[in-house]
Amino acid sequence: MTSRERVSMVLSHEEPDRVPIHDSPWGHTVARWHREGLPEGQSPTQYFGYELTNQGADLSLQLPAETVEETDTYRIVKDGNGALRRTFKDHESTPECIDFTITSRELWEEHKPRLTWNDTRVEWESALEHNRALRDGDKFVCYSAAFGYDRTQGMVGSQRLLMAMAEDREWVKDMFDTVVDILIAGCEAMTARGFEFDGAFVFNDMGYRNATLFSPAAYRALELPSHKRMCDYFKSKGLPTILHTCGNVRAFVPMLVEAGFSCIQPLEVKAGMDLVELKENFGDRLCFMGGIDVRAMADPDPSAIEDEVRTKIPVAKKGGGYIYHSDHSVPSNVSFAQYCRMMELVGEYGAY
Repeated sequence: MTSRERVSMVLSHEEPDRVPIHDSPWGHTVARWHREGLPEGQSPTQYFGYELTNQGADLSLQLPAETVEETDTYRIVKDGNGALRRTFKDHESTPECIDFTITSRELWEEHKPRLTWNDTRVEWESALEHNRALRDGDKFVCYSAAFGYDRTQGMVGSQRLLMAMAEDREWVKDMFDTVVDILIAGCEAMTARGFEFDGAFVFNDMGYRNATLFSPAAYRALELPSHKRMCDYFKSKGLPTILHTCGNVRAFVPMLVEAGFSCIQPLEVKAGMDLVELKENFGDRLCFMGGIDVRAMADPDPSAIEDEVRTKIPVAKKGGGYIYHSDHSVPSNVSFAQYCRMMELVGEYGAY
């Protein structure tokens, strides 16, 4: 059975030969694994056989990107959305947001025309060649893009966006709608030029360690309409929609079902997301990807990760609807040997 067939069956709530696998190790983790036995020249995707892959377009404001400052320990870059971001060289982390070009509704209106589709957003020849190569293989190929709260805070900043969600909701809805407009336009343009996709993998972090970043009422009023429009579009194209959303988003799950998402990922255990509970309560309407605690992977006691897999995957895989993934990204405190054992356990407990 190919990866494309396997993932498609799972997202249709059918049981294939085994649970599909995918994951997201940090760069520093991969470097450690190469030192510990991962063959040089091989990526974890190649070695472990991860089964999904993403392609997308440049959906930024297309402002000039530049390195503003670089030291031995960090790099500050102004990105295509005009945001200043600091990344650190000695460890993996979410980039630190320093400043933004769009700091008011007036500046949004000035820059908004930049968020319309144009053909410079894709390197057509090379990207189409890559898409055809992926399609000739067996992976499940996703159209991929960021949207919603997370995409918008990357343009205007989290604090500014959260304040606007309370004080200027029409502006927020306009930003959310504009981002979904260009997301859909990108998929339309790419498929019109010959790209083929099996699904959509979209990104919108809406939670943190303890709870959602904003209330369920705010989600229903501000996020749900554009989410549903996007999911309806992908459904019309026969594409299941996988949503990446970090943190504890349990309060949003019923509305994520209502919006039309097919699957949610990564189900952060340390933030309180419970794969077994979600499967029991929403498994007939929603698929799940993730929920395996990376802290158990790193535990020196090998029984920790076996207990994690043994108690979760047999429940999650029933009737299809589950794809293995860590509960976020695999950190560098997980050794190559520990991760290989993890993959062995997924093979053992994930077989049908």
